[in-house]
Amino acid sequence: MNRPAESATTPEQKILVRELGMQPYVPTWHAMRDFTQQRQANTADELWLLQHEAVYTLGQAGDPKHVLAAGDIPVVQVDRGGQVTYHGPGQLVIYLLIDLRRHKLGVRDLVTLIEQSLVNLLKEYGVDAAARPDAPGVYVAGEKIAALGLRIKKGCSYHGLSLNVAMDLEPFSRINPCGFQDLAVTSMQALLPDQTFDMPTVQSQLCNEIMRQLQG
Repeated sequence: MNRPAESATTPEQKILVRELGMQPYVPTWHAMRDFTQQRQANTADELWLLQHEAVYTLGQAGDPKHVLAAGDIPVVQVDRGGQVTYHGPGQLVIYLLIDLRRHKLGVRDLVTLIEQSLVNLLKEYGVDAAARPDAPGVYVAGEKIAALGLRIKKGCSYHGLSLNVAMDLEPFSRINPCGFQDLAVTSMQALLPDQTFDMPTVQSQLCNEIMRQLQG
């Protein structure tokens, strides 16, 4: 995957933001893995903002039995934590390529930061969302609206989060999302059917919230 020049920078924290548009999954995964393997102590952190073509991803310890009927959607086993999830058009994905030591974060701290950023964003839209102690991600009235999965290598993270904005939710019915049978999944569009969502706007809002949390 060719990574374009950064669209925004915050020199005080050395974070580059890259807006990548619609991307196939596997080349993007390989690119963030390679970036993390090759980064040095002074390498700037990056946030990658994108959407994926339709794909199921299964965590490194994921159980294939949670893929019930993939049909024509490819299944890719990857090196993040967690079970199976779905990525597709209309879902915002942000990958966090962060040096945890630089920000004095533990893995649980980063998970909490991501979840809080999502909760804060949804609150701006009048949606009351919350994290769950027993299952990473963000939920609205028991329905999952955002997932997260990370890999830590050399003290640095890659992979990240996905937020269901305005997408076809049917592919989630073909899996046990994140390994939970009968877990309902929702989206911002499903919760606010009279509202039109502009993906670049939502993307910018969530990116800004993550940056604020990292810099705090």
